[in-house]
Amino acid sequence: MTGLLTDRIKDDMKVSMKGGAKARLQVIRLMLAAVKQVEVDERITLDDARTLQVLDKMMKQRRESIRLFSDAGRTDLVAIEEAEVLVIQDFMPQALTEAEIDGMVNAAVAESGAESVKDMGKVMALLKGKMQGRADMAVVSAKIKAAFPN
Repeated sequence: MTGLLTDRIKDDMKVSMKGGAKARLQVIRLMLAAVKQVEVDERITLDDARTLQVLDKMMKQRRESIRLFSDAGRTDLVAIEEAEVLVIQDFMPQALTEAEIDGMVNAAVAESGAESVKDMGKVMALLKGKMQGRADMAVVSAKIKAAFPN
């Protein structure tokens, strides 16, 4: 059984094909290919949670590309990557606000009993599942580090 998210992506692919949205269609095909690759490699059918992990990885790759292209002054490539991010975001859960992230980080620090940056792994373990696809984990990591004074 395929996940509802995969069905939504496939439906959007059909709409994009009919509507002639070539750029969007290209990104959707990349998304479906990434999902299919994991399914073939692991010989499983992905559920929504696992599909979100694949999409989250794609988002992370594009954010990194945007950073590298920006540093290199390649605004043309930055624009392409940003457009791809927007398409992928359409299938991700509602993003967390800064305040929500701060609150979740503070709660996880308290819950884990973390006392220093050395305990960061415990905090990340608590947050990863709750924030998957809803927050940039690099930002979350920085916020966790900031929660500990030296």
